[in-house]
This record gives sequence, structure tokens and C-alpha cells, in this order.
Amino acid sequence: MRNKLPKVLSVLLASAVVLSACSTGSGGESSEGSSADTKEITVWAWDPAFNIAAMNKAKEAYAETNPDLKINVVENAQADIVQKLNTGLNSGSTKGLPNIVLIEDYRAQSFLQSYPDSFFELTDVIDVANFADYKVGPTSVDGKQYGVPFDSGATGLYIRTDYLEEAGYTLDDLQDIDWDKYIEIGKDIKEKTGKLMLTQDPNDLGIIRMMVQSAGSWYTTEDGETPNIANNEAMKVAFETYKKLMDSGIVKVVSDWSQGVGALNGGDVASTPSGNWITPSIKAEASQSGKWAVVPTPKLPGVEGAVNASNLGGSSWYVMNVDGKEAAAEFLAATFGTNVDLYQTLNTEVGVIGTFKAASEGEAYKAEDEYFQGQKVVSDFAAWTEQIPNVNYGLNTYAVEDILVVAMQNYLGGKDIDSVLKDAQSQADTQIR
Repeated sequence: MRNKLPKVLSVLLASAVVLSACSTGSGGESSEGSSADTKEITVWAWDPAFNIAAMNKAKEAYAETNPDLKINVVENAQADIVQKLNTGLNSGSTKGLPNIVLIEDYRAQSFLQSYPDSFFELTDVIDVANFADYKVGPTSVDGKQYGVPFDSGATGLYIRTDYLEEAGYTLDDLQDIDWDKYIEIGKDIKEKTGKLMLTQDPNDLGIIRMMVQSAGSWYTTEDGETPNIANNEAMKVAFETYKKLMDSGIVKVVSDWSQGVGALNGGDVASTPSGNWITPSIKAEASQSGKWAVVPTPKLPGVEGAVNASNLGGSSWYVMNVDGKEAAAEFLAATFGTNVDLYQTLNTEVGVIGTFKAASEGEAYKAEDEYFQGQKVVSDFAAWTEQIPNVNYGLNTYAVEDILVVAMQNYLGGKDIDSVLKDAQSQADTQIR
């Protein structure tokens, strides 16, 4: 999974690292490097099959017109990147840090706000208006742009059309629905086909992220710091909807990512609401070609402003304020910042759906996908990407989610929803603020 949500223990570790960063001053050395003198830059990223593969494609494209710049792409696990950045920046030194680093959108603000002098401003380097609006929040601070938006975590509802039709429904019945309707259809599918509707890992609240952001809300208020739980209507409805799902009898409970994918590939469930990065995992089961389609994500019922579009995962590229920063910025501007052809290559050869708006006009984005019955899946995801509400993920997404995982178990165990959210708010106020 390209942006698979970590399990509780890894989340706790990563959250502790980020929180330690938030307690420090900005620090960081700033070096004055000259683009003209720079012959070599280094990039840190994770996932060789996706992020690193994409960066290598960008490297190849750039070399066609700029062969003199050597670009070293170094693989690190995401947790290692987080730790190395925090360790280096906490020490007040940028020695050993890369010129370009990939940072998950959920974590970006913790770095940008904790170390404001350590990242090179890109406001005059890229035009952020050329990217999906929801990417602006994670990649900028106080109107200044620091990140080059990369992949889309746009979500969709993947559905087995054969199970759907056996239960008496068509794809039209799933267009622009809310979660209540989804549950209703799921019950019918179970009754008429014997198949469950979806999988859920109780320790993975990705679906809550999807629900809350679809209503233009998040775990914190717009300042990105103040926990927003007890008085958050979208959060309350998301919790209530999650409980409806779990109580409905249409959920196959799994304990990890592999079990979830196994249930999809094994035909055990009829759908999965997920980020577009799950497409390769679904298509890995060749025998199911022609049996899947993708429709818009269900929206929260009864919440004003909720839409049938959301996000799960995604990351962006950042330039460190070290020697060679100008060359690094120029490289990003010429590749991920403007190159439509590159995005077609990234889509066809790597599976990336970028957030660069103009990319959607390319041929790769318009192609029909035989696996999904000829649906122009990439084009649909690109369109949904532009509808995703822009929210401020703030500094403590994972820290708050640790609290919400426990709160959800208390709620499912019978505790009153208002008490659950109030307790979670109190805990978040104590631990985070």
C-alpha cells in the first residue's frame, strides 16, 4: 500500500518523534548555495515501487535537458526519514540532510512549523494554483508555499458489480450516496449474495479520516493546533456512522493490511472505500477483471457541506534550506511542478495519480481501463481530487488518532457518544496543547 496507515505501535512511535519536535525551537542552519555551482543533489524518499520509482522517472526526464546535475535518490523507510529529520533539525544542524525530502501530508505541518527556517520557500518557484486545492493546506504556512504537491490520495468506492447486480442494484444506485444508503445497500447484498460489504481493521481509522475531511473538517480547528473533537459535528456523525457500519453485520473484521487485501482478492467482500493507491492491489487478482468499478465516496449523512469526495494519504516534495537548494528547486519546478508529459509516464509506468491539474488533460489520464469495464478510472479520480475539501491537517494527526482509536473502542463498547468525545477532547487538550 502506497500510503497505508500505520498500526498503533508504529503510530505511537512516530507520534512521539513528531511531538518531541514540536517542543523545540525552529533552529537549523541555513546555507547559501549557488545553483550555478551545484553539481549534485540528494533526495530522500520511501517505497521503491512508487515514490522512488516516480522520482527516478523525474530524474530521467530532467537529465534530457540538464545532464550535468547528478541526482542521488536514496531510499529510507518513512519512519526513518521522520526520525532523521527530527534528530538533525533538533540539533540545530542540517549536516547530512538531503536537498529534497518526501514528507507525508499528515506530517508536513509539524515540520514546517517546528523548523520554519529549515525549508526553502517555493512561493516564487511553483504556482500552487496549478495543483488540487486541498494540497495547499499541508504544504504551506502563512501564505508561503514550501512543498511541491505530489500524489493524490483521492478516495473512491470500489465495488464488485457482479455482487451489486445480483442484489438488484446498478452503479447508478451508488452515485453520490451517503453512508446510510451505503449501509442499506450493503445489507441487501449480504442478504441476497451472502457477501459482506467491506473490511475494517479496528485499529485503523482511515475511514474516519475520509468521513471527516469530506465534510471539510479535521481533528483540529483551522489553526491546526487546537483539538476539535467534542464540538465537532462531522466527528460525531463519523463516529455514529462507523458504529452503524460495525453493528450492521456487513463488515468483515481484519487485523492487518494483508488480510484486508486478501478479502478483496478472495471475493469475500463486495466493496472497499479507499484511496486510489489500492488500485494495483485490486488488479493483482487477474481473475476479477471486468467485475469491478469505482464510484464517488459516500458522504456523511445530514452534515451541511459534506461532499462525495475525500482524501486518504498522499505526500509532497520539500527542499531543505541547505547548499544546492536553488538547483533542487529548479529540478522540482521543471519536473513535478510543470511537466505534463512526466505525469503521463508516472501514471502509466508507476501508477501515480498526481495532483497537478493540467496532467488530467493528458492521454494516460483519459485512458479506459479494461479491468474496470472500460471505465476511465484515472480521469474520474482526477476529477474527484479537485473536489476534495481543503483542511489543515495541523501538527498532531497521529497523536490525536491514537486517542480516537481508544475512544472508538469505548463507544463501540456501549459508552455514550457525547461522553466519549468529551473525554477524548479532554485527553487531547492535556497531551497536545
